[in-house]
Amino acid sequence: MRRQSLILCQSILAAGSVLKGFRFFSRRALLLTFAMIFMAGPAWGATKVIQWDDPVEVAEGEAFRGPWQMNESDWRFVDDPSVALTEDRQAGVVWVDQARQDLFFQVYGPDGEPRFDEPVNVSRSPEVFSWLPRVIMSGGEPETVFILWQEIIFSGGSHGGDILFARSQDGGRTFSEPLNLSNTIAGAGKGRLSRDIWFNGSLDMALGPEGNIYVVWTEYEGALRFSHSTDQGQSFSESLLIAGGRSEPPARGPSLAVSPEGEIHLAWSVGEEGAADIRYTRSTDHGRSFFAEHRFIVPSTGFSDAPKIAADERGIVHIAYTEGPFGPLQGLQVHYSQSVNGGLFPEAIEISQDHAESFAGAGFPSLELDGQGNVYVLWELFPEKGFTHPSGLGITFSDDNGQTFADPIIVPGTDDPGLGFNGSQQGMFMNKLAVNRNGDLAIVNSTFKAGESSRIRLIRGRIAAEE
Repeated sequence: MRRQSLILCQSILAAGSVLKGFRFFSRRALLLTFAMIFMAGPAWGATKVIQWDDPVEVAEGEAFRGPWQMNESDWRFVDDPSVALTEDRQAGVVWVDQARQDLFFQVYGPDGEPRFDEPVNVSRSPEVFSWLPRVIMSGGEPETVFILWQEIIFSGGSHGGDILFARSQDGGRTFSEPLNLSNTIAGAGKGRLSRDIWFNGSLDMALGPEGNIYVVWTEYEGALRFSHSTDQGQSFSESLLIAGGRSEPPARGPSLAVSPEGEIHLAWSVGEEGAADIRYTRSTDHGRSFFAEHRFIVPSTGFSDAPKIAADERGIVHIAYTEGPFGPLQGLQVHYSQSVNGGLFPEAIEISQDHAESFAGAGFPSLELDGQGNVYVLWELFPEKGFTHPSGLGITFSDDNGQTFADPIIVPGTDDPGLGFNGSQQGMFMNKLAVNRNGDLAIVNSTFKAGESSRIRLIRGRIAAEE
């Protein structure tokens, strides 16, 4: 198996550059950089692969989408899945039934059997569309579930959208009355690319080691906002404006990560810039404030978009993102980089190029870490040039904390033409991958074949030595 290498000497150079020019840097971060360099090494021994379980059918529906007529639209399909995974391999899946205009949740055990006789209705707002959720499951007794999503509420602005949150304290059997965290007419949840093009689902959620819940979203008007809860989701702080003021380009596609020490890392992209770069900031006081200096991650001449960020126990911040070398949504590729404690990110590597011969593009990644130094990146595969519906999911992994990556493969069954194309039809800002500390994987995907059927599937796997 050929492996791609993140050039280690750049980490040394990065540490020196940080010392000179980046005030987030600490002496501990430099020591961690050299530890990372000398502890990482080539992958010897048996070749490792992902072993897959048979897919689980989560939901099925019609495949009809009528013209957009706001919340009166005649849409009949299932879409927008997201997944969480506990240490004991309980997979929580949340998705949207567009015909019922509601959000549903189910838990699947390691054997693929559902926990509930019927999926649980989370949003309970059948007159209003619910889109593109995120889900977190916190193990223990009682098992808590947190769900964040975009509700298409029209309240006087040019675009409908608010950010809603609900929690369960009984493993998902029942959910609290949803909280509206945004209460805006600015079109919350929309990530604007241009005045006429935007993606929904421009939001994210993370759980801190102290139990705080952190949420972030963007608005069509351009603002990037952050809020947090210190009481397990009973209430949330007033939203904090991070970026996207009137003199700035509109923020889109934010991603949150919280380190084991409680530092919050936030990355996002912007619209209306032909060569936009990923932007980054962080908070060291549990979200009460963020550094005003917004850094650029790995500047390039292309259009960088849709970041996913993660932080591990050694102080390493990992990031994967979409790069359009010819401009927005053109010739998409997935790139990866990492830094020490949010310091300087060295030049990124492209980790999706092995799919270039069979697919016209790869983008909109999901990024997860386990507790064993493994990094996992999943992405959408685009069969045609230009921005069209994706068909298939690609995945790669690193078993040395992001220093090298395995050759990417297609997640089994996701490129079946008999299933049609992948969701989401409301926007590509999704999170289809979950990984627990033990290295168990859970992937969800939606498909749509017009006039026939739409489906949600759960696919499990794990890294193992090749026989």
